[in-house]
Amino acid sequence: MTALQLTDVRYAYPDGHRALHGVDLQIAEGERVALLGPNGAGKTTLVLHLNGILPTPNLPGATGTVRIGDTVVNPRDRAGLAEVRRRVGLVFQDPDDQLFLPTVREDVAFGPANLGLKGAELDARVTEALEAVGMTEMRDRAPHHLSLGQRRRVAVATVLAMRPDLLVLDEPSSNMDPQARRELAEILLALPTTMLMVTHDLPYALQLCPRSVILDGGVVVADGPTRELLADPELLARHRLELPFGFTVTA
Repeated sequence: MTALQLTDVRYAYPDGHRALHGVDLQIAEGERVALLGPNGAGKTTLVLHLNGILPTPNLPGATGTVRIGDTVVNPRDRAGLAEVRRRVGLVFQDPDDQLFLPTVREDVAFGPANLGLKGAELDARVTEALEAVGMTEMRDRAPHHLSLGQRRRVAVATVLAMRPDLLVLDEPSSNMDPQARRELAEILLALPTTMLMVTHDLPYALQLCPRSVILDGGVVVADGPTRELLADPELLARHRLELPFGFTVTA
């Protein structure tokens, strides 16, 4: 089954800047895929198409089709968008963009409560999500009192509480210490959810995602096994990607 399919997706911003030039991408259910590329490659623009934030309705320069499962994403269909945004869980790079309520429990409960869950059913959904990220004991803490790694895990829980079909993570390892980075990797590896991870952290992509897609200049320039792509220094150099000093990958 296909979890995500993009067909000839093109996008130009109102100032005329063309960010995507005919992107085709297909991700099967259960796959974990890394989206790699230099700054300005179009990665964020692409991700914002997945739950209908872009394209703006009727904006010239926006064409193509995005499907989540068998559902076409249509920014003009408000009722349909609500379901798409439940099915596509977007975890922002900065967890403070997602955590805004007094306690961890309230933040994780916010989405399911808006779906109409309440009482024991809502509590069970919150517990399920917090257990998945190892944060059950923090349910009554204020999010702003937690470490960055803990806040990022809670941000993941807020999305998991919606039981998404596709989990999209924007730079999940950024600014984290080695232990928090490892703990998050273990959590993500244990999740059964289809995953698209946007990252500049090439070792993290290798650890978490068997497949990688390189986007550059709004075009998919490479798509294949992560290890094979990262073992090609000429490919990485052409698209301004670098492994950390001393880190080598063999195909």
